[in-house]
Amino acid sequence: RRKFEASFKLKVVKFAKEHNNCAAARQYGVTEKMVRDWKANEDALKSMPSSKGAVRRSTPHWSELEKHVADMVHEHCQNGYVVTRNKIRMFALQWGKSNPDHSKGFKATVSWCTRFMERHNLVLRQKTKIAQKLPADLDGKVSLFHRYVIQQRKKHGYALSQIGNMDETPMNFDMVGNKTVNPKGAKTVLIKTTGHEKSSFTVVLACTADGAKLRPMIIFKRKTMPKIKFPVGVFVHVNEKGWMDEEGVKLWLDNVWSRRPGGLRAHLTTSTKKRLARINTDAAVIPAGLTSLVQPLDVCLNKSFKDRIREQWNEWMVSGEKSFTKGGNMRAPQLDVLCNFVIKAWNDIDAETVIKSFKKCGISNSLDGMEDDFLWQDEGE
Repeated sequence: RRKFEASFKLKVVKFAKEHNNCAAARQYGVTEKMVRDWKANEDALKSMPSSKGAVRRSTPHWSELEKHVADMVHEHCQNGYVVTRNKIRMFALQWGKSNPDHSKGFKATVSWCTRFMERHNLVLRQKTKIAQKLPADLDGKVSLFHRYVIQQRKKHGYALSQIGNMDETPMNFDMVGNKTVNPKGAKTVLIKTTGHEKSSFTVVLACTADGAKLRPMIIFKRKTMPKIKFPVGVFVHVNEKGWMDEEGVKLWLDNVWSRRPGGLRAHLTTSTKKRLARINTDAAVIPAGLTSLVQPLDVCLNKSFKDRIREQWNEWMVSGEKSFTKGGNMRAPQLDVLCNFVIKAWNDIDAETVIKSFKKCGISNSLDGMEDDFLWQDEGE
């Protein structure tokens, strides 16, 4: 499909005025309908940048709706709340349902969101990411890992429900997003928090190759267990450092892995290895530096999980129930609120994504080689 810039269209319009539409169409290799349309939009073409092609997006179809959406975006920016493209679309849909007279035919599509942002001079800003450094002998280590997994599967004939992956991921009490919609050219991008960006806890996730997701374990940095009622969907542990240690691994094995319906590398001390043997579990050691390639949770699931946590935190910042200190400072989310964030985010990840994550890492693929193509698929496929 050919693209015609505004400068070209104006040239055709000028020729058509001096001669006629038919002659202009023949001279420049376009249709007469194009000539007529360009003549009708001459004023708009003159006001456009000469290199721009389309005339659309000058006037929105749902001006009242967009006005309210724009007000929401600017209000959130001023208050320091994170605004994502998905947030814009969801707000627009909700407003449209409440005001059908001003939103007939509105669907909040991705393309509408793009045009809305262009009309209101909004852009999406994003942090950079530092990638994990991969070892020099990458191929050899990956091959050894896959060879060990295949040998164990052939030796023991594991069912998919018996092949699991566990990973601990650090979380912060303030889960500030990587992106927020903001006016283009703004020198300062304000994001409001409770001031607990450096306060952290650990979430231990685990799943099996048949798509099952095990109960999350949450480790809070405390000396004693808080006297509150935690939701039933998580197992809560505390220690002074707030991360997984040998005692935490034992608790996870006894309270999560052993109770699953139906290897693991995590601080494999001698006592932990003996415990694994007692519950008939073989540990597949993921080589150092290769979690981004052969660990299902790290490759396909952790990012999606954290994105869902972040969305809930953003909503909590805007409309959640909060408490404040005597000095007027906002407190971080309560521990049971954080647990509910974790439960919902983990439940929202579908089983099919979990199944594909194991195949993507070469762990649960069919031993006849028929599913090896999964290794080369992108995450979104």
